[in-house]
Amino acid sequence: MNQRAGSRQSRRVPCLRPQVESGPNEVVISINVRGDRYPESVNFWSEIVGQPEAVRVLEQAAAPGAERELSHAWLITGPPGSGRSNLALRFAAALIARDPADRDSVFAQVNARTHPDAAVLTTQKVVIGIDDVRDIVASAHFAPAEGRHRVIVIEDADRMPERTSNVLLKALEEPPERTVWVLCAPSEADLLPTIRSRARSLRLVTPAPAEIARLLHERDGVDVQLAERAARLAQSHIGMARRLASDSAALERRERTVELALRVETLGDGMRAAAELLKVAQADADALTEMLDTNERAAAMRGMGLAPGAAIPPALRSQMKALEEDQKRRATRSLRDGLDRILTDLLSLYRDVLLTAMHSGTELVNFEQQAQVERLAGQWSEQRALGVIDAIETARMRLARGVTPGLVLEAMFAAIVAELAPNGAK
Repeated sequence: MNQRAGSRQSRRVPCLRPQVESGPNEVVISINVRGDRYPESVNFWSEIVGQPEAVRVLEQAAAPGAERELSHAWLITGPPGSGRSNLALRFAAALIARDPADRDSVFAQVNARTHPDAAVLTTQKVVIGIDDVRDIVASAHFAPAEGRHRVIVIEDADRMPERTSNVLLKALEEPPERTVWVLCAPSEADLLPTIRSRARSLRLVTPAPAEIARLLHERDGVDVQLAERAARLAQSHIGMARRLASDSAALERRERTVELALRVETLGDGMRAAAELLKVAQADADALTEMLDTNERAAAMRGMGLAPGAAIPPALRSQMKALEEDQKRRATRSLRDGLDRILTDLLSLYRDVLLTAMHSGTELVNFEQQAQVERLAGQWSEQRALGVIDAIETARMRLARGVTPGLVLEAMFAAIVAELAPNGAK
């Protein structure tokens, strides 16, 4: 595709309308965001973008009468934003529902964490605690109250330390009847081999930006050009694409991130950029968690039978304190996740520089900065671009290990400035 602004054309996303066909046995046909025609039972999966093979496998496993061939444990892996958690929750609803017609209502309950036959373990901390896993393992022995199966979903299973994983391993070795485990992780290598060997693996692929753009346009009513831009800048991360398309402030923060990086030439520039990016990440995390915190507190007050703003009785203060501690942990994780997203955006920028220097003809992720990308590609060698990319990958690794975010960013920009020095002088 020609990357020059003057010749770039917007790709139109067709408006898809459902159709109905009748025959001897009336079958309702619908169209999902890819334009494929699915029977009604499969339409339940229509918001799962770009994963037709995974949908086929899970639909077959969850079909009534397939219990004899159903694995007691599943491991769904895929890159961030590929839809692991959403797919796992829909699979849980399909397994629980006694009739395919009930799947949507069951999914609404599973998604809201209110269905008695579904348990979902996630964490706002850096790691999943061993006590949390012990509690959910104990609940695995309960018989289904309403549905066909009891399903336990562990999101971010890669956040379990080895000791915690061993607790789960014992449950997988002796699975209770009619209980199904669904684990989610970026890759199989993120879990112990003993756990991988006891679960059926399902690998998701990275959805194409065009597929995500169609979803945003059809489901959320996002303007076609904005949907395409959000999907491209999010690099096929479904959740981030939706946020960029619906939150102009988030889109502005991303633009600010790229602009700051492009200005770095000296060590002083790098230190200032590190401080500014830390502020950008903090603002992004605050915006993301503020609404969640408010809604959770309001829901907790209602659950306690208290009016908004009412004083909390001493007997209930421990519950509110526990909620506040969870929210603080989520804020810490949100900041680190936001910083990792910033580093991912920077990787896309310098990936554009590298591919432009190689004359690959690949479409830019950061098309809006094409002129600056081409300027850097003309000044840098491919080796220099690779060195900058390596510095950012090292920063991501340090951040994942819990190194102080400010130090991570400062060290990263110091390494980048060293790469920019003549002959890569250190």
